[in-house]
Amino acid sequence: MEEKNLIEKLAEMSPGMEIWWDSSPVIYENWCKKMLAKADAADQEILKAQFARMYNPESPETQLFRGVTTNPPLSLQAIEDDVPRWEKIAAGFIEKNPDIDVEGLFWMNYKEVVRLGSEAYLPLFEKSGYKEGFLSGQVDPRSVFDKDAMLEQALDISSINPNVMIKVPGTAQGYEIIEELTARGIATNNTLSFIVPQFMDCAKTVKRGLERAKKDGVDLSKWRSVITDMESRYGDLGGLRDFGKEQGIELSEADVRWAELAIFKKACRLLKEGNYPSKMLSCSLRMGPTVNGEQRVWHLEEKVGANIVMTCPPGYIDQIINFDNQKNIVFEKNTIERDIPADVMEKLMRIPFFEKAYSEDGYTREEFNSHPSLQRTADQFSKATDKAVAFAEKCLKG
Repeated sequence: MEEKNLIEKLAEMSPGMEIWWDSSPVIYENWCKKMLAKADAADQEILKAQFARMYNPESPETQLFRGVTTNPPLSLQAIEDDVPRWEKIAAGFIEKNPDIDVEGLFWMNYKEVVRLGSEAYLPLFEKSGYKEGFLSGQVDPRSVFDKDAMLEQALDISSINPNVMIKVPGTAQGYEIIEELTARGIATNNTLSFIVPQFMDCAKTVKRGLERAKKDGVDLSKWRSVITDMESRYGDLGGLRDFGKEQGIELSEADVRWAELAIFKKACRLLKEGNYPSKMLSCSLRMGPTVNGEQRVWHLEEKVGANIVMTCPPGYIDQIINFDNQKNIVFEKNTIERDIPADVMEKLMRIPFFEKAYSEDGYTREEFNSHPSLQRTADQFSKATDKAVAFAEKCLKG
């Protein structure tokens, strides 16, 4: 096992990059224990050192993880990681609120996941002058088209701790909420976003909200904005290969990864050129592709030097740490600025599904709501939320 994993090496070569933990901090300790339990004895000390560098409550300013992203499936994961603990927490809420209903208990449980996670990163938030150490708490994915519900939820979540950043979906209604929250000086993370038109809509929306905030004298000392690119959820979940087949074009695993990277790289360039106040966030990372019989990690290799946030879930970090081919992965400087191969771009641009995603004005705001990636992701997140509600119902029934 390498002394430093590829994520650490990437961060060292990318001064402006922030690595975030893509799960609730509540599960971090148990995750470390599970990783150590399955590791070879010879690797355990190396792993312990890596874990200590990832999250260090004694010296948060030196740790690898600079923030946290969560979502409904990850919040459910936190509950499922220690069910007896959360049954006890829920019982406490029920005792203090005897008339509480299922939805009310679900929301209290969810906010407690957010509270506990955000408190773990408050020291970093304070040490960094309120610029790092944020935890993203998401509005209910069942409400992605309900502006009033999302605003109410966002304001409720934002009151939990000063380092709670509100995750708002890239729907037509969601961008209205992002502007309003920005105008109030509340940090936001644009989620359920996959394509250049969404990223640019968000960047411009945040800029308008920021102008309103400054005009009104709003305190912006604890504000920031990130725009999430759910990369593989566009390439895989969104059905890029199927849309290619409709045009008689077969896409390889490498082609799909290039498509995701093309969109992300263009977004980074546009935000930089336009001097927008938001920062791109890369998530939904995947291993691959396999090239000449050797597995690569292009989602890392092609982002060296990027001034971005990269959020990594426990499962992906596990894959990276235990990656057999990691010794053969040599990062090159500033690959974020490297062009996508011309022959690949020519092929991709013949697929309307990609061409529209790559164009700044390929979709109208109203069309975001019907994008396959958004609809399928929202559906997955809603199902995870339903399971969290079912847990609350079980607790109410005793």
